[in-house]
Amino acid sequence: MPEGDVVYHTAAQLRRALDGRTLTRSDFRVPRYATADLTGRTVLTTLSYGKHLLTRIEGGLTVHTHLRMDGTWRITKPGARIPPGDQVRLILANAEWQAVGVKLGMVDLVKDEREVIGHLGPDLLGPGWDAAEAVRRLRAQPERTIGEALLDQRNLAGIGTIYRAETLFLRGVWPWRKVGEIEDMDSLVSLAQRLLNANKDHVGTITTGDRRPGNQTWVYGRAGRPCRRCGTRISRGEMGAQPQERLILWCENCQPR
Repeated sequence: MPEGDVVYHTAAQLRRALDGRTLTRSDFRVPRYATADLTGRTVLTTLSYGKHLLTRIEGGLTVHTHLRMDGTWRITKPGARIPPGDQVRLILANAEWQAVGVKLGMVDLVKDEREVIGHLGPDLLGPGWDAAEAVRRLRAQPERTIGEALLDQRNLAGIGTIYRAETLFLRGVWPWRKVGEIEDMDSLVSLAQRLLNANKDHVGTITTGDRRPGNQTWVYGRAGRPCRRCGTRISRGEMGAQPQERLILWCENCQPR
């Protein structure tokens, strides 16, 4: 699933194509909003919040989308060919650009953004990022594993399996350690924010500082390969209750139990 940095980058692409322009086409291809028509309204801006996208429209409306696992926004010239079948969920176009939402996991049209993001914790890449509040929310469930707590968007919004694995490795924290056992939660949360922030303006995730292919991450995508620090083979497993279990990677030596 695209994480906060990818969604932040996607919001920037949508802003360049849609901001300040009047919609000449508005095509919702989801049953709930099949009759909705935003044609003639001006797009004010698009913002990201964690893994969510908020496209604000003239008249107090917001188009909320979520990429989930396979969703993308494709920016093309008006009239360009769109994917066939039922892959397209939403099209927003103006005289210069066409934004096509493909396989979007969520599409909503709301007047109050709190309906769709009000339950989320602080946005790691937002201007109102509140590290102290994120730490408070994490510590509210001391018996929970840190690996599960970091993926809970109600604690802090934007982390997925990549940044969870990389953050925990760099802090030397075993993913199954209880939240209440972690003394320096502030540093862990701060590191997660810095990693996302460092990647928000470009394509690809780099946590090692090495942009060469195959050298960009510490543990993610490296199951069974030697740890870059100690040589121990990177472990791979799953965390969370079914059917919500998610991939986790770690080094048994650098992240001791």
